[in-house]
Amino acid sequence: MRLVIVGAAGRMGLAIARGCAVDPGVRVVGAVDHAGSAAIGQDLGALAGIGSLGVPVLDDLEAALSAAPEPADVVIDFSNPSATASHLATCAARGVAVLVGTTGLDAGVDPAAAAAAQRVPVLIAPNTSIGVTLLIELVRAAARALPAAYDIEIVESHHRAKRDAPSGTALALGRAAAEGRGASLEALRLPDVRDGLRVEGGIGFAVLRGGDIVGEHELRFVGTGEAITLGHRATDRAIFARGALQAARWLVGRPAGRYEMLDVIGLKTIC
Repeated sequence: MRLVIVGAAGRMGLAIARGCAVDPGVRVVGAVDHAGSAAIGQDLGALAGIGSLGVPVLDDLEAALSAAPEPADVVIDFSNPSATASHLATCAARGVAVLVGTTGLDAGVDPAAAAAAQRVPVLIAPNTSIGVTLLIELVRAAARALPAAYDIEIVESHHRAKRDAPSGTALALGRAAAEGRGASLEALRLPDVRDGLRVEGGIGFAVLRGGDIVGEHELRFVGTGEAITLGHRATDRAIFARGALQAARWLVGRPAGRYEMLDVIGLKTIC
């Protein structure tokens, strides 16, 4: 699998590069970071501490695809949400499959994703962990099984530098819970600052930021006399890199269309 990494000098980009170093079935043929990045012009392997790869970091995806010694099979994008639509359009124009792991995306990306999916396989993942993918479905099933009298609270913790809040994963858990209850997250989400009695059936979020926490997510169904807790704790960023590479490998060769991490693990919604 010939891979171009976008957001190559970020935490996830470097983790994916390190993952490729121990996976003989993957070869990095291009690397991209944002304009003005100190990584521009440097060798990706040197940045990742895995030895020279002969792959310089460029500041433009089109240029990276053109400069690659061999045609890329897939692009993995963990960059900035403001650039996602452009990256999707570039991949569609070049006929390259694309996995977007960037979080903090807004609804404005949807038209670009839909347009790209007409031409290439597209997978947008709020979290590339296999464990989190399963957790989302467990939450959906539990929300369908439990009555609205069970309050739902989602608590997420990340490192101090994470910008989006709640995290993309927390929002995905919230959407799954809302869908299990037959509604949209927009309809059930409680305000971040609450005053007075809780609205039955609502979904609340709490956000913690500090230190170097990789990622922790916990969803609680709190009833009268009992509570059910479902959660996931990441202790090593490598799990996201492994999941992204597994998903990218699965994506290559698929027909054009929109896919999810659930497709990667062979699991459709269980409720």
